[in-house]
Amino acid sequence: MKKKLAVLLAAIMLLTACGNAATNGNENETNTEGDSVIIRGIICKTGPAAVYGNTTENGILLAIEEINAEGGINGKLIDYKSDDDKADPTESVTLYNKFVDEGAHAIVGPITSKPAQAVAENSVSDGIPIVTPTGTAAGITEGKDNVFRVCFTDPLQGKILANFAKNSLGATTAAVMKNTSDDYSTGVAEAFKTQFESIGGEVVADEGYGKDDKDFRVQLTNIAAKNPDVVLIPEYYENDVLISAQAKDTGLESAIIGSDGWDGVLAVVAEGEESTFDNICFTNHYSMQDTDELVQNFVKNYTEKYGEDPSSFSALGYDAVYIYKAAIEKAENLERETIVEAIKNVDYKGVTGNIKFGENNNPIKPATIIRILDGEYTFDSVVDPE
Repeated sequence: MKKKLAVLLAAIMLLTACGNAATNGNENETNTEGDSVIIRGIICKTGPAAVYGNTTENGILLAIEEINAEGGINGKLIDYKSDDDKADPTESVTLYNKFVDEGAHAIVGPITSKPAQAVAENSVSDGIPIVTPTGTAAGITEGKDNVFRVCFTDPLQGKILANFAKNSLGATTAAVMKNTSDDYSTGVAEAFKTQFESIGGEVVADEGYGKDDKDFRVQLTNIAAKNPDVVLIPEYYENDVLISAQAKDTGLESAIIGSDGWDGVLAVVAEGEESTFDNICFTNHYSMQDTDELVQNFVKNYTEKYGEDPSSFSALGYDAVYIYKAAIEKAENLERETIVEAIKNVDYKGVTGNIKFGENNNPIKPATIIRILDGEYTFDSVVDPE
């Protein structure tokens, strides 16, 4: 684990130093605006969501490196630069305005939901194409013709997790423990409750906590008293580490399931404490154990480049760039409206599944369930939203 963290920190330092350079493999070689596809990234490189942002950008950079090595898109190299929004909506909008002024043809990001929502709302009048690889809140794309996402939505995750709990785990009772200050956490939780009850399950406890809380023993003790078959915890990795340890302390024996915010938790857990997460399952976008050639090539190339395994965020960032490639190759020009219309008609087989866009520019695809065993992420199953 120490080795993985050292590699991750090195990657973060490298990205911080080089994130503002065009990624055509040569910092001294630049393209004029007419000779390049200008893509800008709004990425959280520091702050509480840095693990998500930096691993996402690793995937973005790998895709751009591959595409430019093959001659670019319709003969034009991708000119990519990014900056750090610190997962702060105000910073995100400032960067968005800066990149629009620079003449960006398209934007990748932001990474987390609140910044993505803020940028999406500010982008409608400009009509610039935006693809967030990982922003899951439903409202990000609703009513915004130019905004797309690669990941599934919070409500879809909740529905899938309810189906998994009932049909795969055989759960008849469930509890929910959510961050009431966070749209992501509450969005997954509410959709889970609705779906679980609609298919015959019973939600016996619904516990909440605030954004600054670090002691969850009261909520966990209340849940343990109800002894549900399964507990849903839709959270990000920092709190997941704390909740898992405290759940063990309170004697909670229920199965724990979570949303994609659990991805990356093994990178920050203390060495020797990995068993705390055994048998926890969470939704994800792909599995490294998928035997598909496209997936295995991605894993191989990513691991060779960065010296660590690619997370689902890496895969989503990678797919975001290739979605732009597929769309721009079919577009007649680099006008914003043309690219937006081309994205709507994309049918792209990516690392995270076959991607088409449906209502509100959301991807139509199932979810992979990851089970943590012996300190490793293992493939469990693929679950449909229906």
